[in-house]
Amino acid sequence: MKIVRLAHETDFGGWRRAARALRSAGVSPEAVAWTAGEQAQLGEEVTVADGDCAFPVPREFVELARDVVLHRDPARFALLYRLLWRLRNEPGLMHVATDADVARAMELRKGVERAAYRLKQYVRFREVEDDKGAAYVAWIEPEHRVLARAAPFFVERFANMRWAVLTPDACASWDGEALSFSPGVSREEAPADDAQEDVWRAYFAATFNPARLKVKAMTAQMPKSLWRNLPEAQVIPRLIQQAATRAETMVGAPHTEPSKRTARAVARSVRDGTFDDAYVPTSVADVWTAVQACRRCDLWRDATQGVAGEGPARAALMFVGEQPGDQEDLAGKPFIGPAGQMFDKALAEAGVPRAETYVTNAVKHFKHEPRGKRRIHAKPNVGEIRACRWWLENERRLVRPKVIVALGATAGQAVFDRPVSVSKDRGHPFDLGDAQGLITVHPAYLLRLPSHEDRARAWKLFVADLRAAWELAGGSHAEGASSGA
Repeated sequence: MKIVRLAHETDFGGWRRAARALRSAGVSPEAVAWTAGEQAQLGEEVTVADGDCAFPVPREFVELARDVVLHRDPARFALLYRLLWRLRNEPGLMHVATDADVARAMELRKGVERAAYRLKQYVRFREVEDDKGAAYVAWIEPEHRVLARAAPFFVERFANMRWAVLTPDACASWDGEALSFSPGVSREEAPADDAQEDVWRAYFAATFNPARLKVKAMTAQMPKSLWRNLPEAQVIPRLIQQAATRAETMVGAPHTEPSKRTARAVARSVRDGTFDDAYVPTSVADVWTAVQACRRCDLWRDATQGVAGEGPARAALMFVGEQPGDQEDLAGKPFIGPAGQMFDKALAEAGVPRAETYVTNAVKHFKHEPRGKRRIHAKPNVGEIRACRWWLENERRLVRPKVIVALGATAGQAVFDRPVSVSKDRGHPFDLGDAQGLITVHPAYLLRLPSHEDRARAWKLFVADLRAAWELAGGSHAEGASSGA
């Protein structure tokens, strides 16, 4: 028995050189044992030089072998050498999907590809500080040794950040210029939770739908072996345990009717709801009452009620969102759903008291599309935004803000009366005549970001935008407001 000891568990180059030499020497697969990173104890350990198989090897086999060596199956090197041995007499072997060896190799490759996808999908970076400033570190235990394969993805996506991904097998680090690898580390060497993970857990719990829970499908996509690496996994067992009870409560709950206040407002509707120049609201309370009878566009037909702004009769700072969401439509109050909760957290961190600001939306009725039992948000069109701008102009006239912040491009269209780009116009005040105008992202944007590091970076910018708007409006920050995410 000849034993080949490779330099490490993913030593494709070493395996390739040894396999060529052994195949050239006519050493059959049954006569070779493969080890990696450890001293062989039985048999004859051999050191092989470069060799040639003396026959062409299909490119698809080489590419397959590069993937398979990343798998944790201890028999992977032997499997690949067995395929190489057979290819000389079976040149079309790689196209025989029913062959046991080919099928097994393809299965290993699929496992590697799945592990690489999950590593990129479920990495959760935590912010740390060192002598160079902020950096981001993540710990994960991938199913297979795929860090080197996945690392270029993080380099491309986070080129302007300093980051490190730690695994038990190896660690990848990016200093802003070069990617480097080092030996693996234990979980104890990874950083502890940071503040943003509480926000992420709260959002995950808020958006969890117990009626749509399928545990097998969830664990197939997000295996339990990865849960210990994910902040949201801490609440998953509790959410699963409570799912049946919560779903029964949701099904048994009566349909939410508009409030009595809404019913009275509709009964006292002003004319036909078109609200031409003859009608002029004299207070924000008038706006709330009259918007219930608005027929300036067709969105009222499918909405529970109109949702006007909320806040003091006079406010130096006004925030304008896109439109009410499902929860806002039912409750009749703006920004109380998941995006509203994120908005409140950001305001608190920026030192901006929401009670001293006026919060409204560009469109006053919930535009949605039915999907089963759910009502899915649909973006308002230009005509609907223009029709509802009449209400926004009256709110501005009554509240008299010094600064108006558009939350997202739809709100920007309403506030500035023209198409705007958040990425291009963000951070630059615009003269609106009666106020200064600013634009930033909508808080729902933060909830849609796929990775923790994206959310952390966007969160800091969002909080900074809110703080700058409050300062521009002449406000003073609440005592003890945090300056970091």
